[in-house]
Amino acid sequence: MLELKALLLTQGMHGMISQVEGLAKALKLNFKHQKITLKPFWNLIPAKLTPISENLLTEKFVCDCKIVISCGRKSVIPSAALKKRLGKEIFNIHIQDPKVSFEHFDLIISPEHDGTIGKNVITTKGSIHYLTKKEIIENSNYLQIDKGKKKIVTFVIGGPNKYYSYSDEQIHYIFNKIKNLFTPDKFKIVVIPSYRTPEKVIKKAYNTFSINHEVIKIIDKKAYLSSLAIADYIIVTCDSTSMISEAAVTGKPVYMAMMKPKKSIRRFKFFFDQFKQLGIARELTETIDNWSYDKLDEVNRIAPLIKEQMRKNGII
Repeated sequence: MLELKALLLTQGMHGMISQVEGLAKALKLNFKHQKITLKPFWNLIPAKLTPISENLLTEKFVCDCKIVISCGRKSVIPSAALKKRLGKEIFNIHIQDPKVSFEHFDLIISPEHDGTIGKNVITTKGSIHYLTKKEIIENSNYLQIDKGKKKIVTFVIGGPNKYYSYSDEQIHYIFNKIKNLFTPDKFKIVVIPSYRTPEKVIKKAYNTFSINHEVIKIIDKKAYLSSLAIADYIIVTCDSTSMISEAAVTGKPVYMAMMKPKKSIRRFKFFFDQFKQLGIARELTETIDNWSYDKLDEVNRIAPLIKEQMRKNGII
């Protein structure tokens, strides 16, 4: 009999780990991670054209869990292959549109801005993640920043992707806009890089903000959590819907630092518009406003829905 714990399948990227781990925690499951690496040829082939086979992996692994939670393109095939082999012995959940038949999964969790629709699809507002209000509060004193009478502005920086190039011109514009808007007489800016932030952008941030403000130059989750805890305002670059979603768990004003895209951003635009309508986020302009909203905690909202489906399938 398989134990009731979760096997988390990703290709090891931080954003994917955050989503699968966040869901496992919300479901109160013990879990273990398995990094997925496909054989070189199959990295180039879309999932919909790839055979459903465990033989495509560079390393085989043992599935000793009843729950399989996967995220990302490379984890689609191993999750579907496990379901094909083990059938009702496991309950497999894929996060994001798998780009293959939904019948290979018991459930698919997808943000509304992806437009994924199906009888076994549960949609969320924004991306699910592993940050919790409790964890944020517990790390509030980690940075030990002396703010005096100033308000704290946490500025979280993402990184280039296929939609945003992070050109020198764009970064210069955003950094100086934030520096000039949140002046050091009233505000203290805490700059937080992410796993995708290029070293040259971190260096540029240090050169721009290190005088009068605080720049974290390394990837430090505790610093990130602490900065969210102490922030009066949060700014997140527009390339990361996941980090904007994470900021929304705080209930604090979230500004989106917009950049010019290099291709169509239809899904991003849906997300931006949705978070504006929910009263969570606004585009960073030339004024500073203050607002509040109900904290967004989608992973804990959908957890009971997933558990109910697990009961129907006889897993719990």
